[in-house]
Amino acid sequence: MNMLLWLPEYPTFQPGWDQEQVHATFFKCISWQVEETLDTVNCPYHYFCDKTHPSNYPLLVDVLVLLFTAASYLMTLVTVIMDMSSGRGRIFLSQSKRFLLPSGPVSLPIIILAFAKGPQINTVFPLSCLGPAILLMVLISALSFDSAADKDFKYTFFVASTVSGILHASLYLDSVVLPYYTGFDALMSSTFSGECASCVCRKEALVVGGKLVRYRGWSMTTFFVVGVLCLRIVCKISAENYAGKLLFIKELMEKFCWILITVDCVYLTLNSPPERVVLRVAAFGGIFLLIFLHVLREACNQIYSMAYLAQKFRWMSSSLETIWRKKLLL
Repeated sequence: MNMLLWLPEYPTFQPGWDQEQVHATFFKCISWQVEETLDTVNCPYHYFCDKTHPSNYPLLVDVLVLLFTAASYLMTLVTVIMDMSSGRGRIFLSQSKRFLLPSGPVSLPIIILAFAKGPQINTVFPLSCLGPAILLMVLISALSFDSAADKDFKYTFFVASTVSGILHASLYLDSVVLPYYTGFDALMSSTFSGECASCVCRKEALVVGGKLVRYRGWSMTTFFVVGVLCLRIVCKISAENYAGKLLFIKELMEKFCWILITVDCVYLTLNSPPERVVLRVAAFGGIFLLIFLHVLREACNQIYSMAYLAQKFRWMSSSLETIWRKKLLL
């Protein structure tokens, strides 16, 4: 990609500066320092990068994370398709399959570890670009797959660990994407002052996360998914009559979670920084496919339910007609 596309319209860019290095400095900067300036009209805010993340891990680490993410996604996709072919409702999984899902007790800690080291995983599979898609995959997995067949204590422990894992993953993701979005804002909404490679002049103050991309891992989407999981625990351990009152609220919250996930996916597709476009389109295209399959599955479930009710109604009508004929004969 031509890095000149990233530079502001009229930067004071020095020919001796390495464009690749400037690009990396802006996107990996974790501490922007503001300096006093005498030109309050053209340069009211003068910033420079004071500290950046350590250098990237070797290429092998990116490849391993890529393969693991692809395997988790394929497991999710295959499970959803198998469930659709079986014509059931929410998916209830065996323990062996549960471990391989993105929200499972094995895969989720690995995803958290990858997010924790995310700023240094930035060679061929940059988590600063693709981390949000991975978190959305985890949220979809947690919503779609249930283990309600387990006993109360075991179910509560499993779902509580999933809640904790999602919250940790979203926090670690923010530690990856916030410097990335801040650097993107600094690069696109500023002009180079020429004093150093990262020195920029701005008309307004630079805020954490910037103002160009407003996505956050620690967001309303995450909290609503966590709320649904907590309601599942309450419904599981509560008395039957009390759980029935919460069931309607839980179902509404689940539908709203899917709406929020779809909105996040559309927003990130349209507003993410325009780098690694092919990888980004593939990642969010995969998320859109999972959302589409969920909608299709819900539609199929409604059709199955309507067909069952119609068949039951025909059976009741036939029974009543038979009884009525017998009474007439008598």
